[in-house]
Amino acid sequence: MPTYSPNDTWQALMRSAQGGDAAAYRTLLESLRPWLVAYFRRRLMGSDGEDLVQMTLLSLHEKRHTYDPSAPFLPWISAVARNKLIDYVRRSGRHVHVELNEELGLEDGMQPDLAARDVAVLLAKLPKDQARLIKLHKLDGLSVEEVSSATGKSASAVKVGVHRGLKKLQAMVGIKGAGDE
Repeated sequence: MPTYSPNDTWQALMRSAQGGDAAAYRTLLESLRPWLVAYFRRRLMGSDGEDLVQMTLLSLHEKRHTYDPSAPFLPWISAVARNKLIDYVRRSGRHVHVELNEELGLEDGMQPDLAARDVAVLLAKLPKDQARLIKLHKLDGLSVEEVSSATGKSASAVKVGVHRGLKKLQAMVGIKGAGDE
């Protein structure tokens, strides 16, 4: 992997590709390949990585019109790769441990500011009261009792509100078995 950040280069190549530059598109696909191989190799043992690389590149091709050229490219392609990995694991019935809280860093494109933005977007879809409870308890790290004091709700109402809100969030992001209350 190069010592410079590929994000700016890949972003420029993707912008050019969206503008119709076939050479830039070919260069982008060729330069993504080693990164994708490493991405899947770190997460799967065996020869499945090559199929996932191809599926990810095909998905990039099919979804390239959805990329916002003003946004960083690495988080976008990381999300595409992660979704392909999840789909593969679900289809194959294999069990692969993917840490949700692992320190992924720039290498995997999971930048904290982008994650915070995604959480804020999801929380905005909840009723304001539930979103506030989740923010105070889960994001700000307040205890149930502290949230209870801050909101004037009983501790049990805080627990129920957080639980129901989290179930709704899980349903929004497609976690099976969520939101069936």
